[in-house]
Amino acid sequence: MEEISMEIAMLSKSIPETARGFGVMGAAAKTSGALDEKTKEVMALGIAVATRCDSCIGFHVKSLIRLGLSREELCEALAMATFMGGGPSYAYSAKALSAFDAFSNLGQNK
Repeated sequence: MEEISMEIAMLSKSIPETARGFGVMGAAAKTSGALDEKTKEVMALGIAVATRCDSCIGFHVKSLIRLGLSREELCEALAMATFMGGGPSYAYSAKALSAFDAFSNLGQNK
């Protein structure tokens, strides 16, 4: 996660208007309304699993931990992502669960 975060920061300096626009869009999309932020992040994780984006999985799992998602809730969401995406999503769901466990353990050690 540190490496991709640094790479994104470097890219953002090269394309500041695009980065700013992406940030504004993300903030608007995550704002609680009819759906709360946690629900929206679960949706985003499902899309990250389906599109096989490692860094997206990491970012959204971290957000879900911050929002108090339980491991049980995560596993139910990953079951749906696997159902919708088939075999590749099954493998990436395993990555998401591993990330959840790793990031949750980091938080417990602080």
